[in-house]
Amino acid sequence: MSEEKNKSVSFDVTMDSKILYDYMINHAYTGSSGILGTCFGVLGILFFLKTNYVLYLIIGAVLILYLPINLRYRAALQMQNVESFKKPLHYNVDENGITVSQDDTTQQVAWEQCTKAVSTKQSIVVYTGKANASIFPRKQLEDRLPALIAVIAENMEPGKVKIRF
Repeated sequence: MSEEKNKSVSFDVTMDSKILYDYMINHAYTGSSGILGTCFGVLGILFFLKTNYVLYLIIGAVLILYLPINLRYRAALQMQNVESFKKPLHYNVDENGITVSQDDTTQQVAWEQCTKAVSTKQSIVVYTGKANASIFPRKQLEDRLPALIAVIAENMEPGKVKIRF
C-alpha cells in the first residue's frame, strides 16, 4: 500500500489586471492598514451622521474609497510596467515546491519558503514572502484546481493553508 507521492500539477498563467487587483485587495484588507483605514472611514461617516459636519463625511469617504481606487490604478500600472506579466508564466507545482519559468528563466521556491496559502474569489495565492506570492487564477486552472489544492495541502503545514474550494 504505497501512497503516490510524486503528484505534480503543471499549467500556464496569463496575468491580467483583474487577477492582480483581486490579489492586491485581498492582501490589503487582510492586513492591519486596510482594516484600520476602513474602520476610521466608517467612524468618520458615523461622526458625520451624529454631527452633520461635512468634513467627517469627506474624510470617511476618502479613507474608504482611497485604497480600492489606488489598488486598481496600481494593478493596471504593474500590468504595463512588469515585463514578466506580459507573457504567460509556466508553473509546475510538486513535492519539491513551486517552479515558475518563462522564456529561458526558471525559479524554484521550496515549500519551506512558503509562508501561507490562501484563496480569493478569483485565485489561489501562495505567499513566498511578506508581499511576494504566486497567484494561480481559478479560471485558468480549470480541472487542475483540485489537484493543485491537494499538492499545496500535502506539502505545506496545515496552519499555513487557508484555502476554500
